[in-house]
Amino acid sequence: MDRDQSHVTGLDQLDPAVNPARDAEHFRRILAALRGIAAGEQELRDAVKAARDAGDSWTVIASALDTTRQAAQQRFGGN
Repeated sequence: MDRDQSHVTGLDQLDPAVNPARDAEHFRRILAALRGIAAGEQELRDAVKAARDAGDSWTVIASALDTTRQAAQQRFGGN
């Protein structure tokens, strides 16, 4: 059976005799934090795009990001 390698977790490799079942509270917290990071990154990309669309300079955007103009342009596809 072919498996989608993008979602391989290794959980199927765990031996229950060696790794007894535990509450998944920490696992769920990690997943929630990861989703929060992804949502934050998307919001940041959207905010930068909105700023550029409104005519804000890369210098102003970079200042808000506490980085250089060049770094902001590289990260967010400077146009």
